[in-house]
Amino acid sequence: MVQAYCFKCRAKKEIRNATNIKLKNGRPATQGTCPSCGTKVFRIGKG
Repeated sequence: MVQAYCFKCRAKKEIRNATNIKLKNGRPATQGTCPSCGTKVFRIGKG
């Protein structure tokens, strides 16, 4: 699983409901939610 830093929990967490997206400049990214608190988490790069 892909991990991202959750600013609310202040820890690295696995991304729940991860979706691959593309930024405006064409770079890949992964977006989803934190499994603990439900906050949106985001990671740039392939995951």
